[in-house]
Amino acid sequence: MFNRILAAVDGSKTSLRALDKAIELQRLLPEVEIFILCVYKHHSLFEASLSIGRPDDMDIPDKVLSEYAKEVVNHAKEFAKEHGATKVRGFVKAGRPSKVIVKFAQEKDADLIVVGTKGTNSDKDGMFLGSVSHRVASQAKCPVLVV
Repeated sequence: MFNRILAAVDGSKTSLRALDKAIELQRLLPEVEIFILCVYKHHSLFEASLSIGRPDDMDIPDKVLSEYAKEVVNHAKEFAKEHGATKVRGFVKAGRPSKVIVKFAQEKDADLIVVGTKGTNSDKDGMFLGSVSHRVASQAKCPVLVV
């Protein structure tokens, strides 16, 4: 049925609930491997230079966001292991989240993508799905479970 499940995380509560569903599936199918992916928005050098006054020791936005994404993935891996997951690998990528998630799922030959309904960038506009989960669900070549 499933061999590889991609759980997209962004540090939000809904992404951890989605990861929890991936873990539940792994308990039912112990051969399943879970790929945890956190995508951060890439900032060009132009975007990074838009600040009027910059301190000398200012970090480039990509570096800061990359480090945060690594922390999110490490936290998610710990969460997964604490909840009984066995085969778990973590990844960090830069780019537009929906596109990167779909592409990564294809590259890793994922059988299922699990995402939260809304992530950290969602506002409380009353919509059922956030933009990332909506785009992933409509563009993915494999099934998508939106939690």
